[in-house]
Amino acid sequence: LDSVERSLVLEGWNDTVHELTDGALLLDGFDAQVAASPGAVALSFEGVSLSYAEFDARVNCFARYLVSVGVGPESLVGVAVRRSVDLLVAVYGVLRAGGGYVPVDPDQPAERNGFVLAAASPVCVVSTSDVGFDAGVVPVVEVDVVDVSGFSDAPVSDVDRVAPLRSGNTAYVIFTSGSTGRPKGVAVSHRSVVNQVSWLAERYAVSVSDVVLFKTPVTFDVSVWELFVPLAVGARLVVATHDGHRDPGYLASVVAAESVSMVSFVPSMLEVFVDQVVDMSEATISRLGGGGLGSLRVIFAAGEALPASVVRRVLSVLPSVEVHNLYGPTEFTVHATAAGPLDGVGVVVPMGAPVWNSSVLVLDSRLRPVPVGVAGELYLSGVQVARGYHGRVDLSAERFVANPFGGVGSRMYRTGDVVRWIGVSGELEYVGRSDFQVKLRGQRIELGEIEAAVRDQVGVGSVVVVVWRDQLVAYVTAAVGSSVDVDVVRVGVGERLASYMVPSQFVVLDALPLNASGKLDRKLLPEPV
Repeated sequence: LDSVERSLVLEGWNDTVHELTDGALLLDGFDAQVAASPGAVALSFEGVSLSYAEFDARVNCFARYLVSVGVGPESLVGVAVRRSVDLLVAVYGVLRAGGGYVPVDPDQPAERNGFVLAAASPVCVVSTSDVGFDAGVVPVVEVDVVDVSGFSDAPVSDVDRVAPLRSGNTAYVIFTSGSTGRPKGVAVSHRSVVNQVSWLAERYAVSVSDVVLFKTPVTFDVSVWELFVPLAVGARLVVATHDGHRDPGYLASVVAAESVSMVSFVPSMLEVFVDQVVDMSEATISRLGGGGLGSLRVIFAAGEALPASVVRRVLSVLPSVEVHNLYGPTEFTVHATAAGPLDGVGVVVPMGAPVWNSSVLVLDSRLRPVPVGVAGELYLSGVQVARGYHGRVDLSAERFVANPFGGVGSRMYRTGDVVRWIGVSGELEYVGRSDFQVKLRGQRIELGEIEAAVRDQVGVGSVVVVVWRDQLVAYVTAAVGSSVDVDVVRVGVGERLASYMVPSQFVVLDALPLNASGKLDRKLLPEPV
């Protein structure tokens, strides 16, 4: 790079400085709304609503109970509650007490949950009486039945906590899958989440007139914006029923009935949701009440690559909606970059530009910035870098490294994602995963590049490419209203890629298998015939 291009990719496109309130805590915005509009509706769940004041009172009582059993700053509390108002009370109560919450899915295998609890060493686990959660030797507090009548619902301050709460303290620890098969806990501070919440609220003009759907499993970090942004600005949060995120018909119904204006989807589920909307008649939608689906103004796509075909599909069915593509690993506090509103034009949807107080660095193997248009590994730096992996100093040192372009003590997170700067826009384009690079018959192959080539072919909707018994196999689904002609796709891919990169087999599926978070589950792909 010459000095001009180097300055552009390191500084010009990373000019994201934005002032945050010094020492701000995650629930400060919520507290301001309680004071400003105590009677406004904060939460709605299955026909029952709570005002900001009512919800705050429940949170404060429960927080004081948690303080009484030893919860405070730098202590963790497991939260094994199915999606409900009780889940919100548990999460906000832990934070109000000064602790960090550790989401645990009570419906996941006991072995995995046992590992999470052993790694987190929580003071207790909050659950509900209907779950019957077994936390082993860790005490279980059932939030729906615990007696908090002896605790005040007055605001909780540092005077009431076991120690002062500071912005550098842990707000949550979310466990993600590890390459060893053992999940690793990502610890994130209040300050990091405050930056994310503040950026998203301003970037998308979230206000008191918005209605946000809380549908993402709380063990998945996209849930963080759903949990905290709406109540920080005075909006109403609609809590989806347990497992409702898996049912596109239910989601369309609740959007219509509750006049939801903002919602987040994993792209593969977004495509299914839009298909459901098409299948629902106008009469059916109107019977649900509200304003039909006309209330939707913003759809976020996050969690996996967003195909341009899905954007076009959404805009054709819901033309008044803005579609935004958001990217970010758990280790960088939910969203690191954003692109949109999207028009669906072009082959590839960009990852976008960095959020507030963040730097996106595209580097080669020697940590040198690469030129515009050249693929490199993405490193993320700034206020949203997580504290590290809880209890894993070794792994933290491997993935959270010194930032050679920052000040003293500056760190950056090595994402493992291969990206490139595109054009003169200052936006990133996703290429693939560095750990999805394979060596086959002596050739180094980037699976993401093959997937992009297959995805661009006529009739193809979604695609994933894997190595199976020393050959490349592409699993594809048909785009809506189309069919896949394998021979045509093979020829098209062959015209774009080197012969050794063309999959040996193409397997057409009705749908790609998804895990509990709605992401692709490669382990469930069928063996090719």
